[in-house]
Amino acid sequence: MLSVTSKDFLQIPIKEFIISAEKVAHVQLGNNAEHALLVLTKTGYSSIPVLDIKYRLQGLISAQQITDEILGMEHIEYERLPSLKVDEIMKSDVAVIHIEEKFQKGLDLLVNNPYICVIDDEQTFLGILTRRVILKQMKKYLYQSQVQ
Repeated sequence: MLSVTSKDFLQIPIKEFIISAEKVAHVQLGNNAEHALLVLTKTGYSSIPVLDIKYRLQGLISAQQITDEILGMEHIEYERLPSLKVDEIMKSDVAVIHIEEKFQKGLDLLVNNPYICVIDDEQTFLGILTRRVILKQMKKYLYQSQVQ
């Protein structure tokens, strides 16, 4: 049976593991769905953060949300993409984590999310914490524990 016995490991600050905002694709509130779909398609991401002009997190948008919005009864209404705004279709109720939180909180949130947006006290988007990064750290810790 595996066990993580060190409380120190779970108390590591997540700021050591985030992918910084400068490296994360995003769109802004005023962007249209066509632009968002282009960014999503070019990057290959399933969803991306939506930020306001002050880079505060407002929500997430996915290709699935955009597609759902333009599905008509008889065809896909691509002509609607330029007039559809990101803030009309984005998901605003998203899981976030504060930059000062610990590894354990990140682990808990990533059970149900592929990534979590990291914010500060002013809701400014600082980057993302990914499930991949957390799993790599767990693997590293577990393998080191086996050697000792």
